[in-house]
Amino acid sequence: MQSDPGDAQSAPVGIAGGRLTIDLGALTVNYRTLAALSAPAETAAVVKADAYGLGIARAVPALWSAGCRTFFVAYPAEGLAVRAAAPEARIFVLSGPMNEQAAGIITGAGLIPVLNSFEDIALWRRVSGGHAALHVDTGMNRLGVSEAEAKAFAAENSGDAAIPLALVMSHLACADDANHPLNKQQLESFQSVAAFFEGVDTSLANSAGIQMGGDFRRDLTRAGIAMYGGRAANRGDNPMRPVATAEARVLQVRHAAAGGVVGYGAAAKLERDTLVAIVATGYADGYHRSASGAGAPLRGVTAQGACGFIAGKRVPVVGRVSMDLTAFDVTECAGSVTHGDLVELFGANIPLDEVAEAAGTIGYELLTGLGRRYERVYVGGSGA
Repeated sequence: MQSDPGDAQSAPVGIAGGRLTIDLGALTVNYRTLAALSAPAETAAVVKADAYGLGIARAVPALWSAGCRTFFVAYPAEGLAVRAAAPEARIFVLSGPMNEQAAGIITGAGLIPVLNSFEDIALWRRVSGGHAALHVDTGMNRLGVSEAEAKAFAAENSGDAAIPLALVMSHLACADDANHPLNKQQLESFQSVAAFFEGVDTSLANSAGIQMGGDFRRDLTRAGIAMYGGRAANRGDNPMRPVATAEARVLQVRHAAAGGVVGYGAAAKLERDTLVAIVATGYADGYHRSASGAGAPLRGVTAQGACGFIAGKRVPVVGRVSMDLTAFDVTECAGSVTHGDLVELFGANIPLDEVAEAAGTIGYELLTGLGRRYERVYVGGSGA
């Protein structure tokens, strides 16, 4: 077990309100599982947003040791961090060159921009002209050139001004629902586009697309949320190992009488004498206020709210999550919970996506929104 006191994203060891344990062994096992599902395609790792909040500096070397050679980031600065962690890696920048300064950084670091528009194409030709990827929009209406623009680019990308393409890619909008008709439409559209770029590798599948298999795999898949232990598909069991465990310290255990209230707004009125643990986590730590359930006046939130885990039992949030503090009903753990104990917020006992659902969001947002006040601990080494 290794703490990371030098990480700017981490609180000092021993004085933090909570602990975030990141299992690099589970991360690499998940990567290898997704790579096996993707075969014979290569599997890249998506490590944008500081490896989904878990730390590029530690996640990338572990993934490299597991055989990953290609990485995707959102912005050039993230690409520089990956280059420092894996000097020989192939690194794609999803935002593209953006401007001349970004294009210069990309060129200098040997990164590969994803060209999302004809403006990107013109800028890259003017500043660098080196290897790039082309992003084609096949129905999501987010980034990417249209199918017609891709065909036009294929026809004119020749001669001395030609940009050598390392990849042609698109992104699935509804892969988390395997039966959604847009999946088939996007695949067919992408197959038409790929025909314009004979001999160039193609990529379509994200984590959920990998699990759909078949023609979605193409030449390169892009492992994201599933690699970090999150649920990629809306239905069925999650086959991935949990990677991140968030825990927070009990600051006080107090007896509250029936008829009393807990927290802001007096939103939780107690129907019984209750043992309440006041825990050092809140929305400033990425534990969402909406996880309060019906105690917070927000739309689309389940009535019950989130649960934690301590002393072998699930314990519900009681009252509203505040900036630094959350109350849990630990009545069923009487005599087993004391000052300084750790409550699991999510991990092996409380799935990440269960907490996300209780907060009316998704696992991606919980991971990428983790605050800087946790002590970060890395376990599992490379997972080899």
